[in-house]
This record gives sequence, C-alpha cells and structure tokens, in this order.
Amino acid sequence: MIAVLVILLAYAGVQAFRLKKAVTNLTQEQFIEGYRKAQLIDVREPKEFDAGHVLGARNIPSSQLRQRFNEIRPDKPVYLYCQSGARSARAAMFLKKKGCTDLNQLQGGFKTWTGKIKSK
Repeated sequence: MIAVLVILLAYAGVQAFRLKKAVTNLTQEQFIEGYRKAQLIDVREPKEFDAGHVLGARNIPSSQLRQRFNEIRPDKPVYLYCQSGARSARAAMFLKKKGCTDLNQLQGGFKTWTGKIKSK
C-alpha cells in the first residue's frame, strides 16, 4: 500500500515538473500585456465559450485539440485559458509535444478574469 502511494506521489511530482517546463502561468495583468500579440486560444467547450470569452479569443476545445492542433502556429506565442486552468495545462503539455515552445496560460482560468469579454 505504501509503495502505491509513493509511486502516485512520484508521478504527481514528475507531472508538475513537466507542466512547469511546458507552460508559463501568467497573472491577468501579464496575460493582458501579451495576448494581443499572440494566438489567444480558449480550450473550453463551445457552450462555455458562447456564454462568455476573452475578447479576441479563438475557440479550440480541448476535446478537439488532437484534430485541430495544426490551426495553431508553433512559431508564435500561444496564450491558453479554460475555466480554471486544468484543461489549458493539459493542452499546453500536448502542444509542447507538437513543437510549440512559447506557451502561456491564464492563472486561475476564465473564472478569475475581470477584463473585457464577449458573449453570443
């Protein structure tokens, strides 16, 4: 039982390290400073996106990322966000494997966003 716990903790540590290397967490102020010069991607599902999203964001849901990652240029900065930060972190790890190097995510996700939004 202790061995399983040790393995799980080691796995969690490795994942956290990989995530830290893959994506830069940005405060809202840092995010606002750079997202206009970057590819701004909302990885939430379409219903969430339609209910409200950061002005200028493109919706590529995490559930479609494997099919649509070629819509994202690996040579340009990528700014990602989801509702809380979990899906955008996974998306960043996937995009890192596909050759993207300048990956950033909104710390705390859209639920913490107080900037301009657009909804349908």
